[in-house]
Amino acid sequence: SPCVFSTAAQQRSTGDECGPEDPHDEPKHPLSDCALEHKAVKLEEQVRDLTERYRKALADSENVRRRTQKFVEDAKLFGIQSFCRDLVEVADILEKTAESAAGEAEPSNPNPTLKKICEGLSLIEAKLQSVFAKHGLQKMNPVGGRYDPYDHEIVCHVPAEGLQPGTIALVTQDGYKLHGRTIRHALVGVAVESQE
Repeated sequence: SPCVFSTAAQQRSTGDECGPEDPHDEPKHPLSDCALEHKAVKLEEQVRDLTERYRKALADSENVRRRTQKFVEDAKLFGIQSFCRDLVEVADILEKTAESAAGEAEPSNPNPTLKKICEGLSLIEAKLQSVFAKHGLQKMNPVGGRYDPYDHEIVCHVPAEGLQPGTIALVTQDGYKLHGRTIRHALVGVAVESQE
């Protein structure tokens, strides 16, 4: 039996010299292979999640940029809208004055001053309409067209004599659009079937 111990002691001492077979001398890893794979999968999921969030944030910021750009463009186009509304009233007064002066300057009345005033008012009115057109302000001409509640306001109904019901028969006040947007509704009379 003492021989057995000495052999075991010898084996242990020779095993100490070899080293790699002794489990105490192996380098220890803090995480096993399974744990490393699990951690790698989690990191890949985080990368995918963060990439998706980044793409969404990038898309959101692009949408905000586009909307802001649209607001700026609309502000440039329609910033003069209230000014145009006021100026349209001046155009109405000018038109009525020109019509009144033209009525007075009939061939029976040979007043040269009145004729010059009529010509001047007509030139001013034409120039004003060309300036309106240059800046995107256009007078609506709805007579003969269909009634549209977005562009017209009904002030009266007239008998449909030769017109289809629902058609605009007369305009009592001109309507205007600024770059396609109605800034003043046309006041119109709509043809209706006469009820007898």
